[in-house]
Amino acid sequence: MFNYKEGAEHEFKVEVDVLTDTGTPYQLIVWNDEVNTFDWVIETLISVCGHTPEQAEQCALFIHTKGKYAVKNGEYDDLKTMCDAITDRGIGATVEITA
Repeated sequence: MFNYKEGAEHEFKVEVDVLTDTGTPYQLIVWNDEVNTFDWVIETLISVCGHTPEQAEQCALFIHTKGKYAVKNGEYDDLKTMCDAITDRGIGATVEITA
């Protein structure tokens, strides 16, 4: 219960959360195709992106069913290196800014 006394000074403290952008601004997108096998995509994600086998398999399923999937978020320079390594293996990939 709040007791209010007329004429008394009251001090109120207000906590404010400030949202700061700490997210990573880029995504590494891998594209589905009719050429590469699931095993090759999974092996590539493990090798290039450092995914666990389970993560890589889940990503491969998303890529296959959705047509593309953001397999990694991060800074442009880091993702560009990974993107180049993936495309060097014959798999379509791009680095895109997060919307």
